[in-house]
Amino acid sequence: MIQLHHLDVDSPFPPVSEALDDPNGLLAYGADLSPQRLFTAYSNGIFPWFSEGEPLLWWSPTPRAIIDIDEFICSKSLKKLAKQKKFRVTLNHSFKDVISACATIPRQSLTNTNTNASADTWITQDMQQAYIQLHQLGIAHSVEVWDDNELVGGLYGVGIGKVFCGESMFHRKSNTSKLAMLALVQHMKQQGLLFIDCQLPTDHLSSLGAKSIGRNRFIQKLHDNNQTLDESGRLSAEYLSYWQAKDITP
Repeated sequence: MIQLHHLDVDSPFPPVSEALDDPNGLLAYGADLSPQRLFTAYSNGIFPWFSEGEPLLWWSPTPRAIIDIDEFICSKSLKKLAKQKKFRVTLNHSFKDVISACATIPRQSLTNTNTNASADTWITQDMQQAYIQLHQLGIAHSVEVWDDNELVGGLYGVGIGKVFCGESMFHRKSNTSKLAMLALVQHMKQQGLLFIDCQLPTDHLSSLGAKSIGRNRFIQKLHDNNQTLDESGRLSAEYLSYWQAKDITP
C-alpha cells in the first residue's frame, strides 16, 4: 500500500520521483506556507495546490507544461490589441490586487484539467497571505493590465533564477490576461530569461505555445537556471534587476 509522505514544519521534501501517478504528481501533505518552504518547493519543481478545508498538498506532476520564451505564440488579434495601446501594462505595481482578483476565478481540478471548473478557489486566504509575503521578499511577482486606473487583467507567479513559475491569471476585459502574458514574455526576453513554468498542459496554454516535457527534464532545466541567491544567501543583484517594478506595455 502506497503511503503519502507527511511533512512536519522541519521536514524536507521527499524526492519528486516519489510523487504518485494517481493523482498525477501528488508528492506530500503537511508542513506550512512559509517563505522558505515555498522557495524550496519552487526551486525543486514542487508547488502547493489545495482547497479550503483540505490539508496542505504538494505536487510535482509529469508531464510539465512550459513556454520557452522564443516559442510564445502571439495571435493576430493579440498583436492588434497590443498595437492599439489601449491598455497599460506594469510589472510588480499591485501584487495584492492581482492575487485577490485571481482568487475570484473558479478553480479547475488538478487531477483532471478537462473537467468543468467548480465554484471554489484554490487561492485560499492562507495562500494569498503567503504569496503576498513572498512578493514583499522579492520572490513572487505580478503583471497588471490597466484601463486608465482600473485593473482589468493580470497574472502572478514566482521567479526562480531565469524561470518564471506562473500561478494564475485573470481578465475583466477581453484578452487582457493574454496581453499580460505577452508583456511578460517580452520583458523576460529583454532580460535574458528563458521559460515560463505553466505547471499542467491545457488547450488554452497550448494555444500560447506551451509544450509538455517530462518531469525529469523539467527539473534539470530548472536546476540549470536556478541562480536566484548570491553567495551570502540573499537575492542576487542580477535577479533583482529582472523584477524591478516598471511599465512593460508591449
